Amino acid sequence: MGSARVLDGAATARAIKEELKADVASLASRRVRPGLGVLLVGDDPASAVYVRSKTRACEELGLHHETAALPASASTLEVMARVDDYNRRPEIDGILVQLPLPPQVDTERVLRLVSPAKDVDGFHPENVGLLVQKRPRFVACTPAGIMELLRREGISVAGQRAVVVGRSDIVGKPMALLLLHADATVTVCHSKTRDLASVTREADLLVAAIGRAGLVRAEHVKPGAVVVDVGMNRIEDAAQARELAGEERAEQVARKGYVLVGDVHAPSVREVAGALTPVPGGVGPLTIALLMKNTVKAAERLRAS
Repeated sequence: MGSARVLDGAATARAIKEELKADVASLASRRVRPGLGVLLVGDDPASAVYVRSKTRACEELGLHHETAALPASASTLEVMARVDDYNRRPEIDGILVQLPLPPQVDTERVLRLVSPAKDVDGFHPENVGLLVQKRPRFVACTPAGIMELLRREGISVAGQRAVVVGRSDIVGKPMALLLLHADATVTVCHSKTRDLASVTREADLLVAAIGRAGLVRAEHVKPGAVVVDVGMNRIEDAAQARELAGEERAEQVARKGYVLVGDVHAPSVREVAGALTPVPGGVGPLTIALLMKNTVKAAERLRAS
């Protein structure tokens, strides 16, 4: 088939943020500045990078943002106290609890405490329930970003066979629901799926979100399929980087000490697929753009009066 068309998530994310500027300006004319409250617990380096990129996006759009940083030893009650503070404060429209939380913190209790009206990550049970009923208020940012990308790239979903590899609450499950609501026929695969390749080869649209570097290879992909790679795996070994992503990425290990690769083995899949998202520069920027969009939407709803 040759080389797959690149689905440029970074370009789509820039377009979404550009459109948001008009909404932010409209709110500013009413003396409203959307605000995002971030909660970061512990010193996980990947989490710190994600939080920095989210706060940079806030600054770019002129949104108010605050980050409450708690030590890795924080208790569930200490984390919940910070969430409660954000819930009460009118200048905070959106609340983002950066996951994963340390093992001693009850993640479910923390996420349940976030006000559903400020739950810009779409993880609260009430917002998940609304999504199931096709009445979404806030949708998890990564799947919502992927749907925006498909729409703006002119990729039709209705009537297509879609396979989602991964069943997390953050990506896999909401992704399957959004595709179902867009009239795709959806299959969800996971670690217990037998003969994964025989299922994924049926897909016109394949979403890989299982958290295993290079798992999806050419033999998993139907010729001409659209492949969306949600994976973000840190590889610090040059030989492994070369095998998973090619010579150029292996050289990055020497320069930076690591490289990010997806759940898709890009060198083999790009020869079979019709379209493919890159890693990095694919799904990651879309997630941040949709977080900004949800925060602006929260401000419009909370301050409508």
